[in-house]
Amino acid sequence: MDIYNNTGDNMKVKVFDEGHEKDLEQAVNEFLDSLETDLIDIKYSVAISTCGEEQIYCFTAMIIYES
Repeated sequence: MDIYNNTGDNMKVKVFDEGHEKDLEQAVNEFLDSLETDLIDIKYSVAISTCGEEQIYCFTAMIIYES
């Protein structure tokens, strides 16, 4: 997804969605290690739902970076 900041610079986002926080951590760290442009921001969120007796977690991160 392409977006633009206030000065017109081109930016992109990468979204991660994992069921365990360690999986999200690994995926984000691998992406950041390969990132060759400037990082702008990271947004993080956790959602929890239940299905019967089971709890379902959703760990997400959105990385905003310059393209």
